[in-house]
Amino acid sequence: MESQMKELELVRPTKHHRDFAEELKQEFFQNGETVIHGSALLDQLDYDAWLDHIRCNGSSDTVKPGWVPADSFFALRKRDGRIIGMIDIRHNLDNEFLANYGGHIGYAVRPGERGKGYAAHMLRMALDQARRLGLSKVMLGCNADNIASMKTIEKCGGVRTETKACDDGRTMHIFWIEL
Repeated sequence: MESQMKELELVRPTKHHRDFAEELKQEFFQNGETVIHGSALLDQLDYDAWLDHIRCNGSSDTVKPGWVPADSFFALRKRDGRIIGMIDIRHNLDNEFLANYGGHIGYAVRPGERGKGYAAHMLRMALDQARRLGLSKVMLGCNADNIASMKTIEKCGGVRTETKACDDGRTMHIFWIEL
């Protein structure tokens, strides 16, 4: 399992990933998941529009109104190039939703690859990226019914600091990780 984890790498999405990303999106949808957490709207946009969206949001000079600068990555398994999941690392929380619920890091593991330890490895890589950005601590929000994600966040040093209702009525846990 550990050698399998070393095979993951975070890569910035490109046009080359289009077919793989569409396959990823469809797997979530076929699993009844219409929201792909940490995808920066891949679940709502066509691929080219999404690439433009994340490219703009990658810089404070071009970030779209209502968004914050962020780095979006695919987590690729090196041996076969399969996209295992996605991570979005927000540079700050200067957005009401992120400050209250979403946090600095959002992530998702494709349904067929869950339960294999990938989420913790992806989160650890995202924490390294957050350190490179100069962040000293990061916030993550998690739906209270997502036990696997809560365990992943705690495994990576997350401390639950708050539980509250989200705008959609779901209960959210807020975690902080010191870097």
